[in-house]
Amino acid sequence: MQPQWVPSAHDIASARITDFATFVTARTGVEYPGYQALWQWSVDDVEGFWQAVWDYFALGDTAGEVLAAREMPGARWFPGTRLNYVDQVIRMAQFGHPAIIALHEGAPPREILWSELIEQVTVFARTLREQGVEAGDRVVGYLPNIPEAVVAFLATASIGAVWSACGQDYSAKAALDRLGQLDPAVLVTADGYRFGGKEHDKRADIAALQAGLNVRATVAVSQLGLEVPDALSWSDAVADAGMGIIETTPVDFDHPLWIVFSSGTTGLPKGIVHGHGGVLLEHLKAVALQSDIGPEDTFFWYTSPSWMMWNFQVAGLLTGATIVTYDGSPTADGPDTLWRLAAQVRATVLGTSPGYVLGCIKAGAVPRTDHDLSALRTVGITGSALPVSSALWLNENAGEHVQVSSISGGTDVVSAFAGAAPTVPVWPGELSAPYLGVALDAFDEQGDPVRGEVGELVVTAPMPSMPVAFWHDDDGTRYRDAYFDTYPGVWRHGDWITITEHGSIVVHGRSDSTLNRHGIRMGSADIYQVVEQFPEVAEALVIGAEQPDGGYWMPLFVVLAPGAELTDDLRARIGTAIRTEVSPRHVPDEIREAPGVPHTRTGKKLEVPIKKLFQGADPARVVERSAVDDPALLDWYARIRAPHKP
Repeated sequence: MQPQWVPSAHDIASARITDFATFVTARTGVEYPGYQALWQWSVDDVEGFWQAVWDYFALGDTAGEVLAAREMPGARWFPGTRLNYVDQVIRMAQFGHPAIIALHEGAPPREILWSELIEQVTVFARTLREQGVEAGDRVVGYLPNIPEAVVAFLATASIGAVWSACGQDYSAKAALDRLGQLDPAVLVTADGYRFGGKEHDKRADIAALQAGLNVRATVAVSQLGLEVPDALSWSDAVADAGMGIIETTPVDFDHPLWIVFSSGTTGLPKGIVHGHGGVLLEHLKAVALQSDIGPEDTFFWYTSPSWMMWNFQVAGLLTGATIVTYDGSPTADGPDTLWRLAAQVRATVLGTSPGYVLGCIKAGAVPRTDHDLSALRTVGITGSALPVSSALWLNENAGEHVQVSSISGGTDVVSAFAGAAPTVPVWPGELSAPYLGVALDAFDEQGDPVRGEVGELVVTAPMPSMPVAFWHDDDGTRYRDAYFDTYPGVWRHGDWITITEHGSIVVHGRSDSTLNRHGIRMGSADIYQVVEQFPEVAEALVIGAEQPDGGYWMPLFVVLAPGAELTDDLRARIGTAIRTEVSPRHVPDEIREAPGVPHTRTGKKLEVPIKKLFQGADPARVVERSAVDDPALLDWYARIRAPHKP
């Protein structure tokens, strides 16, 4: 297969990562003839690489040592060095330019200039201090994706307090399952939001949060013009802007910056704690070097405060870029809404998901002709594997000049393990390369590296943004069990990948939901890439359930598009396509129609809980219902689990 995008000589010469390579050569005396050579150095000399990142971005003095302990878990980065994430944001302010462009359904864009952003952060930090918030205290958000969420986070971080948030699509119970673990001092919220043409009044949920969290104060943003009882208005909380100069609190390198939560499909969600320094270094590398984002860019990723991509997009501010917040539906006025919005704000980088791209394909959208995408140079993709056909569609319909940057990472490191680089070709359906500083490998069951075949995604050297800790995990047991129980001293992420002969990565899906038929491991993503291309199929779910008699049952559930029927002919065509495009082993035992596919709140299919249901598990125990986008679907799968023939 040939690359669908190849960097030009100008792309390579002008890329920030090329300048970084020159910087590294000046200090090491070694030439790095391409990305692969630079990556190899970055994982062979971990300390040298991260010191180079620190120095390249001129982050100030360090206390000396880069990595006090290299073992995992337990690596200690830059001991004794003090800093604050917000200092880099202030330093990169582009006065006279917008820091944030706010988009809402049915409203014109609203620009927040860099000067306004810093003024609001300054005053809101003062408001937090007036409420007694100190370094180490928690401030939590129950918010849509709006600029006030960014301001609240930066103000919290500036005083050394710890931020955590979830979107308002979460119920009060789901929000309490997360934020209630943190004993927060202040709640920042909004009266509601508009989505899909409807207004969502969230005051009842806010009241439940106030009662459950027992916070000292609530600050409420007015989105719908509703009054939130027992709350300080946002406008009052940021009043007197322009008075005073922001004072940031220096903290230790690993001092908590934020707490992000796992999907929480079983038991309470895990609170994953990340530190100021680790996030700062990782996000500068990922945003500035891997994504080539800087002061001239407008960075728009469709996301929510519940998802780590919100944190990743905020990192655009670390490079002086303009970021875009949008709290509406991606299909508010048609399937190509995001493309229209990207054209409207002249986005240079647009981030979305494979599901959104597939919806555009099925709707017959042609973004390059329907919208002015001349400013767009990169389309970022994450959330699940991007099929080859969707990658090629982007190449044809977003523009040949547009780089498709498919990335894979996680909440665990608030970044990507692998993705694109401005100097590396893009192959359809593949992630171009491991990120710099990520000692990525694929292991077999014995812990040996494999190439050209499916293996476990592992990381064999520490990264600064690996979690500082899990919340309420004082002895580190849950942390060790999550990543290091399979290969001692090696991070196992839980994804199946293949590393190709040209160094790219193919992601096959989660290893904990792996299909294992007759001893052959298969990724569910490979099946979805085929099945969800059918116009009759809106979405699909496949599971493989081991049976008590030693048998193995692998059904495929399909959610049909409006007006479609699951006929014998459609079943046959789906089976033939899977057999031809993947392998005969991937053909399911049966194909059933389903009313929907349940997901986590961040959009991941609940393959493992549904598998457990079909193996006889108690529906009340396989998944926390508040973590599911449509809990009623669980009941449907529980009802139909019995009548099958394994």
